[in-house]
Amino acid sequence: MINQIYQLTEPKVFSVKYEDLSFGDKVIVRPEYMAVCHADQRYYLGRRSAQALRKKLPMALIHECFGRIVYDPEGKLQPGQGVVLIPNIPERTDGPIYENYAEGSYFLSSGYDGFMQEMVTMRADRVVPCTGVQPQIAAITEFVSVAVHAATRFDRVAHEVRERIGIWGDGSLAYVLANVLTALFPHCKITVIGHQERKLAQFSFVDQTIHAGDIPENFRVDHAFECCGGDGSYYAIQDIIRYIRPQGTVMLMGVTENEVPINTRMVLEKGMTVVGCSRSGRADFLKAISLMQEPHFQNRLKLVVYEDAPVRSVGDIHRVFRNDAAAVFKTVFKWEV
Repeated sequence: MINQIYQLTEPKVFSVKYEDLSFGDKVIVRPEYMAVCHADQRYYLGRRSAQALRKKLPMALIHECFGRIVYDPEGKLQPGQGVVLIPNIPERTDGPIYENYAEGSYFLSSGYDGFMQEMVTMRADRVVPCTGVQPQIAAITEFVSVAVHAATRFDRVAHEVRERIGIWGDGSLAYVLANVLTALFPHCKITVIGHQERKLAQFSFVDQTIHAGDIPENFRVDHAFECCGGDGSYYAIQDIIRYIRPQGTVMLMGVTENEVPINTRMVLEKGMTVVGCSRSGRADFLKAISLMQEPHFQNRLKLVVYEDAPVRSVGDIHRVFRNDAAAVFKTVFKWEV
C-alpha cells in the first residue's frame, strides 16, 4: 500500500512524499480529526531558529489526532474503532522517570513525521481507545493530557496547603488546565490572571479572574502555573515570584524560544519549588479521556474549539494554518485527503 505523507519542507511550503506502507507488527490508523498546536504554527511560519528548521525539516506536522483503526495485527482493536494517538515515543522507561522525559524518547512532529498522513503506523502502546467523546473534541486529547500531566506532577510535589492556585495565562493551555484543576482539586480556589478580557470571560467556572495589570498588592497564591510562553513568560514568572506564598510550587508550562531571567534571590528567599513540565504519556491520556467523557467537562471544551472546514488538499492545509493564526483558542479540522 502506498501512503501519502504531507511534509513541511520549509516555512509555508508542503510536499507530498509517497512511502510504501506494509501490514507488519504496527497498528495502522486512518486520521479523522486533527488539531493545530502553537508548535505547528512556529514551524509553519518559520518562527524557529534557522538551525532548528534545518534539523527538523522536512517533516509532517500535527501531533494532536483522533483516528480510526484500519488494522491491528493482534486483533485487540477493531477496524473503525475510534482512537487517539500518543506522539511521544519512548525507547524505554527509566524507573521514576516519566516516559515523556526519558532519554532516547522522541516526539512526532518535532523532527519526525507527525499525523498529516493518509495512514499512520504506530506501536500498539501509542494507540488509546477513545469512546464517549465527540471526534472533534477527542482531537485535542493530547493537549488535555499535557494539562493532566502537569496536575499530576503538581499533586506529587506541592505541599498540602492549596487554598488558592494561580494560573498565569488566558489562552487555550490555561483554559484546559483550569478545567483539569477544577475537576481534580474541587476544594481549591482557582484564580486566572490574563491580559485579554474576552478570553478571561471564558473562565466563568473558576473562582476569580484578574487582569494582569490590576493585580491587588495583597493578592497571594499558595501555588502557581505559568501558561504564557513566548515573551510573556518573563512577566508571568516575575509576577508569580512576587505573589506566591513561601514554599509555593511553580509549574512552568509555557514554551519560549528565548532565555528568561529569573529572580533567584526571591526564589531562594521564599524556598520555592520550580518544576518544568512538558508533554505527556499514556497514563495522562487515559486520565484525560476519563475527564473528557464527563458531559460538563466536554461541553466546556467545546466553547474553545473552532472547527475549520475539512482538509482535502495542500491548499486547504494553508487555509487551516492561516485561520488558526487568527483564532482565539484551538483549531480542529477533519482530515479528508
